[in-house]
Amino acid sequence: QVQLVESGGGLVQAGGSLRLSCTASGLTISSSAMAWVRQAPGKEREFVAGDSWSGRDLYYVDSVKGRFTFSRDGAKNNVYLQMNSLQPEDTAVYYCAAVRRGSGWRIDAVDYWGQGTQVTVSS
Repeated sequence: QVQLVESGGGLVQAGGSLRLSCTASGLTISSSAMAWVRQAPGKEREFVAGDSWSGRDLYYVDSVKGRFTFSRDGAKNNVYLQMNSLQPEDTAVYYCAAVRRGSGWRIDAVDYWGQGTQVTVSS
């Protein structure tokens, strides 16, 4: 059974930083396409960052480029999202996601979801 467990969310002031972690079990993240997806109140889920199993298809949504960094640690089977220069518009629930290989960054291509972690950025 696949489980993705996120941690690291919280409340931070604008300009601050947070690091989200996702620990996977039942799935080898080094051979999976992994991503972070967020959902703000009243909005649809959107891909924030991700990478394919090969490590050669790094993706960032335009609004976080230069501020967020996606990484993975195969030895720990963890995926991370380093978030710097956080802004109020980054406030959302952030989900770790395992995406079907070769399907692109589409919500309907997510095979497994974590439970989500809340990130709140105050102005």
